[in-house]
Amino acid sequence: MGVVMIKSPETGRTISTGMKADRERFRCSPVFFARTFCLICEASHEWFAKEAWVHEPDENRHRPRAALAPQPA
Repeated sequence: MGVVMIKSPETGRTISTGMKADRERFRCSPVFFARTFCLICEASHEWFAKEAWVHEPDENRHRPRAALAPQPA
């Protein structure tokens, strides 16, 4: 599960839409139109689903180091 992201048309910076989605399901979803308030521009940006993507944080980054270490046999 990740966060749906868009690029601000005003600044070019990546912003969160506040929506959560599974990457594959979002990719297969019907085309839709939405609005997102951008805290950087302090304005609403209109966007289509084809312009957005799902950012899923790397799971390994959030795991404790011990969980990543090889386990003895």
